[in-house]
Amino acid sequence: MIKIYNRESKSYEIEKVLGENYIKWTYESPIGKSFLNIFLKRKLFSKLYGFFCDSKRSVKKIDNIINEYNINMNESIKQSKDFRSFNDFFTRKLHPSARPISKNCNDFVSPGDGRLLAFENIDLENIVQVKGFTYSLKELINDDSIADKYQNGTCLVLRLCPVDYHRFHFVDNGTISSNNKIKGYYYSVNPIALGGIKKLFCKNKREWSMLHSDNFGDILYIEVGATCVGTIKQTYTPNTKVSKGSEKGYFKFGGSTVILFLEKNKVKIDDDILSETKKNIETKVKMGETIGLKL
Repeated sequence: MIKIYNRESKSYEIEKVLGENYIKWTYESPIGKSFLNIFLKRKLFSKLYGFFCDSKRSVKKIDNIINEYNINMNESIKQSKDFRSFNDFFTRKLHPSARPISKNCNDFVSPGDGRLLAFENIDLENIVQVKGFTYSLKELINDDSIADKYQNGTCLVLRLCPVDYHRFHFVDNGTISSNNKIKGYYYSVNPIALGGIKKLFCKNKREWSMLHSDNFGDILYIEVGATCVGTIKQTYTPNTKVSKGSEKGYFKFGGSTVILFLEKNKVKIDDDILSETKKNIETKVKMGETIGLKL
């Protein structure tokens, strides 16, 4: 059972997890763990499933997912009958009006839809994955000189569920660097998996880049792949100016994670998000939603 905080209703919800029984079996049972290590965590499995999700046969899954998880298709530019494959639906674009973005340069916004954890005054060698599990930023990006910039800074972990809008965006105007790819496994990023695999983010496939933002300093973007996510697609042009809210990229099928690191004394994250994080509870947010203020 995964409890999340809904900012709009100021109440708690139980997340309806796609494939929850399968995830529990995989990460909690001895047989499931063996199957995970032999096959499921490896690129081949995610690649094979990715081929299916790119195929025309996969369109049969779309209406079932929409109905079961009550996905608001009024936000989508395309409707269910227009999608060519499940991945076409999964990477759907939304009407701009569906995700309004504050024009105030002091407002720090979420880069995507998902469930958010926020950590302040971080120790680079002991960043919280879940209670009892930590990891190192240096190990996460394999670059000590870049990592050192974020000592005592802020870490934001945005977990995208399979039923979420799966495009991620820039949180401010600025200049974006080139993209760095790190090979890895394809573990699930569901909290069940995070509670069972040490240093999971450092083991999964991931990509990172830096936004030299106009208002919030140098922001480190890290996109982490997961089970059945064979592709992290960057749609931006490296070393160019970008605008707040413009698209950075998208994930193909699966749960995924966007992690942001901010330098010390650049942003004050909203108190409700920080308070829920201290209780190990994620806060549900949408892309473009204000989640903090410039310091």
